Amino acid sequence: MRLPPEPVPLSIAADHPAFAGHFPGVPIVPGVVLLDRVILALEALAPGEGRWHLANVKFVSPVGPGEPVEARFTPGAGEAIAFRLESAGRHVASGSLNLRRAAP
Repeated sequence: MRLPPEPVPLSIAADHPAFAGHFPGVPIVPGVVLLDRVILALEALAPGEGRWHLANVKFVSPVGPGEPVEARFTPGAGEAIAFRLESAGRHVASGSLNLRRAAP
């Protein structure tokens, strides 16, 4: 898979339904929504290649409604892809995913 050298913007609508309960009065993007967007971005880069499985992740800074988020992808060992999420230059999360290829 060819990974883009530039960051990939991740789209999270400011009115995403997850904000209603996460957390009332001080909403932040749930980690699962960030991970979903990472996987959607990888699937767009390599459609039909297989399924992505989370190997590890570390969340280091919250993201609020409407904040831009970008993903940077780098190849890891074997079928792994490392990712780093940033918002306005601030490190948000990082981790890696492993590709399990679809059966022929």
